[in-house]
Amino acid sequence: MAATTLKQPLKNFMCISSSSQCKVPLHASLHIPTNPRPQPTHLSLPKLPITSTDELIKTSETAAIAKLYAIADTAADRAEMHSNIAQQRNNWNSLLLNSINSITLSASAMAGLASIPTVGPKPRLAFRVSSFLLYGAATALMVAVNKIQPSQLAEEQRNAARLFRELENDVRTGIALRRTVANSDVDRAVERVLAIDAAYPLALLGAMLDKFPERVEPAVWWRRKPKPSVKVGSIEPSVMAGVREVIERKDVADYVRLGEVVLRVNKVLAVFGPVLCGAAAVAAGLIGSPMHGAWNVLVAVVGGSLATVVNAVEHGGQVGMVFEMYRNCGGYYRRLGESIEEKMEVNINNDDRELFELKVGLQLGRRVSELEGLAEAENEFAGKLF
Repeated sequence: MAATTLKQPLKNFMCISSSSQCKVPLHASLHIPTNPRPQPTHLSLPKLPITSTDELIKTSETAAIAKLYAIADTAADRAEMHSNIAQQRNNWNSLLLNSINSITLSASAMAGLASIPTVGPKPRLAFRVSSFLLYGAATALMVAVNKIQPSQLAEEQRNAARLFRELENDVRTGIALRRTVANSDVDRAVERVLAIDAAYPLALLGAMLDKFPERVEPAVWWRRKPKPSVKVGSIEPSVMAGVREVIERKDVADYVRLGEVVLRVNKVLAVFGPVLCGAAAVAAGLIGSPMHGAWNVLVAVVGGSLATVVNAVEHGGQVGMVFEMYRNCGGYYRRLGESIEEKMEVNINNDDRELFELKVGLQLGRRVSELEGLAEAENEFAGKLF
């Protein structure tokens, strides 16, 4: 490599020794390379964050927990909505019951006054027309009220509010106790919300449940799974399987039977009330005419009175609510039986098995020790709550 030499004299350089001082001119050389070797260039790339599998799992679990909290908040909001609507529809039942009874009694009294002989025809005509109009309005109201059954609607909303509160508590308790939360937990919670929405609709027109079904079935507010062909499990078959069999054979069947009895009674009352009131309206319009004579007054007065009694029994006694109560009791026990069957299909440890048996016993109003001999009891039902 070529080099350039620079020579520069150094003058007035003083050399100092112990004996004398001297001035000696010196010459120095500096060698500078003409082509200096380039230094290697070091390139630094940005370091990308490395996400481990544990971090991915933690992120997914955090997202699942956030979704579960959102579902719990939705369930709480739904419970409040159903509770408010239940109160509203219970008010409907009370107000319409009192209004219809007041109208029919007033119409019956006017029909009686219309039958009293007077000097002129005008007072009788006024009472007769008023009685006819009141009976007509009462008949229309009876038909509408018997169709929607406000007491039954209120009971549906009360049950929905209870189920949504139960769902909210289950979700929050599950988050607190479960070590890991997966997307499958979110899917199950969403399915429960949608199932309750389908079982107890908020809307009245177009979505109302049939109040007079052809066949009585227990209420279903959960997604029913197909039964597998192979069953394996760790729960003792002689205990929990026997409990499930008693629940389905006695408890569910008994509430379905009671529901059918109440439904038949409600159908009879729902038909007879408007029929009696409509007959009274026609008779009230014919008071004073030569056709049928005194029978018009009798039908107008007595028919209106009987219509009031029928309406008071049906809606004052809340027969529709009683039917819905029996239907939901049947659903309560059927859901319990299916939960037992689901637990029998999976392997669970002893702690989970004991916890599940405790829950079943409490839901039936029994001690765990009382479940063992339940299958052998002939005349005893599984539940003691209802």
